[in-house]
Amino acid sequence: MPELPEVETVVRRLREGDGERGPSVVGKTIRRVTVKWPRHIARPPARLFQRQLRGQKIKSLTRRGKYLVFHLSRDVMLIHLKMSGDLSVVNGRAAPPAGKHAHTIFHLSGGAQLRFSDTRKFGKVFLVGKAEEVVGGLGPEPLEPGFTAKQLGQMLASRRRALKPLLLDQTFIAGLGNIYTDEALHLARLHPLRRSDTLKPAEVRALWQGIRRALRTGLRHDGASIDWVYRGGGFQNYFRVYDRAGQPCLNCGTPIRRIVVGQRGTYFCPKCQRQK
Repeated sequence: MPELPEVETVVRRLREGDGERGPSVVGKTIRRVTVKWPRHIARPPARLFQRQLRGQKIKSLTRRGKYLVFHLSRDVMLIHLKMSGDLSVVNGRAAPPAGKHAHTIFHLSGGAQLRFSDTRKFGKVFLVGKAEEVVGGLGPEPLEPGFTAKQLGQMLASRRRALKPLLLDQTFIAGLGNIYTDEALHLARLHPLRRSDTLKPAEVRALWQGIRRALRTGLRHDGASIDWVYRGGGFQNYFRVYDRAGQPCLNCGTPIRRIVVGQRGTYFCPKCQRQK
């Protein structure tokens, strides 16, 4: 599933435009919407969704957690890519035919199309009055200036949970997923099963720095491309532990181990990340 860096990369591409991949969607008016898979539309019902979107202008595009947030002239549209979603903009008549997995297509002014392709059909689209109706329960953004080591320490101390599942909880911190959690924990030298309320101040700060460093490195490389869903990123070439079971730790040379935590494959160095 795309995480914060991958979703942010998509947001920037759609917002800024790309000569090869299509124009910016900002400033475009939604003329009509083709919905081939009504379950893509989480709210409101698909037919009402189509009617309400018609004629609305895309004023700006941002991200909250793993959601793309389209600020429209009247409403707010949010898209969650889930496991296999992908958004692309194509230019009008010169565009190739939409593939069979392009289940929701936004027809924009100027002839452009914003296509939401989703092989596994888990992605969701919301049209609401305010973004908070969908993302109001998310935790803080880890790269925002207001997210401090002190705040993280207070949050960790108030929980009694293993670090890995807690960091994956979107109500705790928004945007982290399996890859960046494993990378951050390795940078902080913390075991994924370490209990959150046992961390010392220096360890809290190391985790705070690890989270931000992992995410910023991911952003610098346009995210990670590790399967057939999300392509274009290069962060997979810089993984420290994720998907490197049996390979040497970049710190000490000890083989990286893989365990299952909360039904998620988890990678760590047994020497650098000792369980206390």
